[in-house]
Amino acid sequence: MRRRTLLLAAGTLTASLATPLSRAFAATATVPVLDHRSERVYDGRSYTDLSSEIEKIRSLSSGTVLATFSTTSRNLAMTLISASDPTRPATEVSVCVSAGRLQFSVRHNGVVQQNHLTRTMYDDGALHTVAIAVDGTGTTFYADGRPVLTTPQAHFYGGASGLTALNIARNLDGDHPGGEWFYTGAIQRVAVYDRALTEQEIATESVRVDLADFGRISSILNSDTPAVWLTTGDSITHGALWTNGWRSYPEHFQERVRWELGKPKNSDFVIDTGVSGSTTHDLVTKFAERVSAFGPEVVSIMLGTNDVATASTRPDVYRANLRGLVAKVRALPGGAIPLLQTPNPVDVNRWPNRTALGDYARIMREVAAELHVVLIDHYKHWLEAGGGTVPLGLLGDGLHPDQRGHLLLAQKMIRDLRIYDPASRVCSLSIP
Repeated sequence: MRRRTLLLAAGTLTASLATPLSRAFAATATVPVLDHRSERVYDGRSYTDLSSEIEKIRSLSSGTVLATFSTTSRNLAMTLISASDPTRPATEVSVCVSAGRLQFSVRHNGVVQQNHLTRTMYDDGALHTVAIAVDGTGTTFYADGRPVLTTPQAHFYGGASGLTALNIARNLDGDHPGGEWFYTGAIQRVAVYDRALTEQEIATESVRVDLADFGRISSILNSDTPAVWLTTGDSITHGALWTNGWRSYPEHFQERVRWELGKPKNSDFVIDTGVSGSTTHDLVTKFAERVSAFGPEVVSIMLGTNDVATASTRPDVYRANLRGLVAKVRALPGGAIPLLQTPNPVDVNRWPNRTALGDYARIMREVAAELHVVLIDHYKHWLEAGGGTVPLGLLGDGLHPDQRGHLLLAQKMIRDLRIYDPASRVCSLSIP
């Protein structure tokens, strides 16, 4: 397979990661000029030829191309839909999934009109709906109903002349008469509209709709504008003592974002203000010095392990404090994004004053759902990893995660934020 240069683009999370659509609302969407509902699984060699319908889209200077798909393949440049000139090389308009990332490219006679790639990834095997909307102001990438990347380039099908081939699951050009960039996985639908759809219209066509905050976090990850990420909590977030000299989960996350996602993301900053012994009351009281002072775009809060053992932060107080902290984060200049993370479960035989920690994790889930906050549920994840019991081998003292526990926290966080890449050193790291 010929590999194109992959150019990172400049660009502009789960209480429940997604929200359902109503049938009545979905019925109001505009009518596409091309709508192919294939619901087909492609094997890396098969494809669907729609060349007889190329006239419907070949002259469009603006519009939206939308696809619903699922894949676990990490192949480069797997085509969702491509319109091309089969007699010449490098003349096509294509939407691809490339090593998990969403890619949109317009080329004419080898000249790149635009070629953009997300950093967020969609190769998790789940069903996703993505859309590329182009108008006079530029190009916007959408994933599961939310904008995740914007660019000033505004080229669409009309930006490449001589398009006569239209294919799902492959690209066809003069250098590859049998095709290239074949897709592996399921494609349920591909549609093209003759105008740039709104976010609401794209949401109606999506199989699910992510939380608005999740879309904003994705936009930050895909943007080249520097951002400040802040993690706060207690000794677990602090990474105190029990990591045994290895990285804590915020440090793993920092390496993934600031180094592995490439330049200019290394100008993002990940700040850890976790303090050993902290409760939600402590963070409410010292919010200015632990959060506001750093001007963050995203604020992650993992608290509860000490609240459950503190008489003054009974469940109703814990709930109220979480609500207040979410409000404080959203009231920061620029409207920062809150991110809630449940603490890991503990060995209650060694820590009997934490027996009710599961109730506090449940309260955090309820607050996240109520306030539409992105939630990373470590408590649930750890129990699942332990087959329904606490995986004691991941705890240094029965309460604090050790180095392997912190790696599990980090990899869950990275996976849930859709930047998990098994080829990365952080994501593939294994600690004996």
